[in-house]
Amino acid sequence: MARIALVSEAHFIRTFRATFGETPHRYLQRRRVERAMALLVETNRDVTDICYAVGFGSLGTFSRTFRQIVGESPSDFRRHRVAAANVPSCFAKAWTRPSSFG
Repeated sequence: MARIALVSEAHFIRTFRATFGETPHRYLQRRRVERAMALLVETNRDVTDICYAVGFGSLGTFSRTFRQIVGESPSDFRRHRVAAANVPSCFAKAWTRPSSFG
């Protein structure tokens, strides 16, 4: 992306972080974890299958990153996830969106 923007990689990362509050790599990881969270709740697919489906190359990296962002393992997240049927989805999404800080 830096090459396309005609800037150095370091400058691109600094500018991205200043604008979005996280590095491009962390942003991509968080978006992958958000998709994994949805798949864990909406499907019965194995955690390993979800890991590869969202773009992680290893289960260990996926599990470690998921825990750092969400605060619990993918299996624990699936187990503890309680579907709140009477809560509007916009509120549920806001409450369950992982923080980019932490």
